[in-house]
Amino acid sequence: MIDVVQLASLLIAAESVTPARGPVFDVLEAALVPIGFAVERLVHGEAPDGPVENLLATRGTSGPHLAFAGHVDVVPPGDGWSADAFAPQQRDGLLVGRGAVDMKGAVAAFIAAAARVPADAGRLTLIITGDEEGPATFGTVSLIERMRERGVLPELCVVGEPTSVAALGDMVKIGRRGSVNIWIDVPGRQGHVAYPQLADNPIPRLVAILAELDALVLDQGSDWFQPSNLEITDVTVGNPATNVIPARATARISIRFNDLQRGQDLAERIAAIVHRHAPEAIVTPRISGEAFLTAPGPLSALVSAAVLEVTGRTPELSTTGGTSDARFLRALCPVVEFGLLNATMHKADEAVAIADLEQLRDIYARIIQRAFSTPAA
Repeated sequence: MIDVVQLASLLIAAESVTPARGPVFDVLEAALVPIGFAVERLVHGEAPDGPVENLLATRGTSGPHLAFAGHVDVVPPGDGWSADAFAPQQRDGLLVGRGAVDMKGAVAAFIAAAARVPADAGRLTLIITGDEEGPATFGTVSLIERMRERGVLPELCVVGEPTSVAALGDMVKIGRRGSVNIWIDVPGRQGHVAYPQLADNPIPRLVAILAELDALVLDQGSDWFQPSNLEITDVTVGNPATNVIPARATARISIRFNDLQRGQDLAERIAAIVHRHAPEAIVTPRISGEAFLTAPGPLSALVSAAVLEVTGRTPELSTTGGTSDARFLRALCPVVEFGLLNATMHKADEAVAIADLEQLRDIYARIIQRAFSTPAA
């Protein structure tokens, strides 16, 4: 058996600010090989978004095929910690450290769960990236390419992101909104403020663009998704002089969109608005992922039944929140997300209740059991 708290602590202690490399994957490999997994560690990509280390672990050759996906990279600790963010501590029933809930705790829980299931019960695949918190250029996308090369094609996938809100097991994510960021660069002509006829101020045009964008109502939501929203996330002129009309003004917007929208369509709509006010402006979109839905069915029912069995709670099926690597994994098979409470993720003194960590291990064990239709050991 694997001690889930000890494994989570070892993972936290292996500092792995995104992109993760080396020691944290050593911990994973050391835990997985003794319980029958064949481990492949792969390094993908080059600067600026790489190199990124990823891990693909497989066990079993026949029977139902379940995958678990997660990441072991973490965001920087930031200020305000009561102790070293990478020196895990147990206090007041909590395990404290960066990554405790997002999402080294869930990775540890799934490995500990897998250790309780006979190795020949079915096929298990772990898809673990070191680049979920970063650009995600060379992480799960690269792992999916490798899986296709090897013919590793799971039938179901659970992503261990922290989805619970008030109590472990109260929410399962069955989809996510899409995301597109758009940079707007409005050119002008620099000049003295006393001679505006000799200059061209780009700021009024940018202000008009942003006012129209801020007033947009993209939709009213759909059956499973909240309304799409557009947010202005940056406005920059960078003009230190009080008597100079600037030569350029830029802004950035972020749109989280539901299944009524498509990233490219939104980018084109935004570009049309921008160019109506500023024909020479440069509009640069970056689509991080499209909205997706794993309609309620066998996978969500399997996960919900396991949650109910362990916690007595029937989880809400939801598509709220940000993006995750599920946006890539859905190309392989049906995917849902289920994990720990998300209240402290990315915060100082990130912490998981030890009791929740142990219950999550039990839930994951029952998910495997139900997927394989075999009793857990």
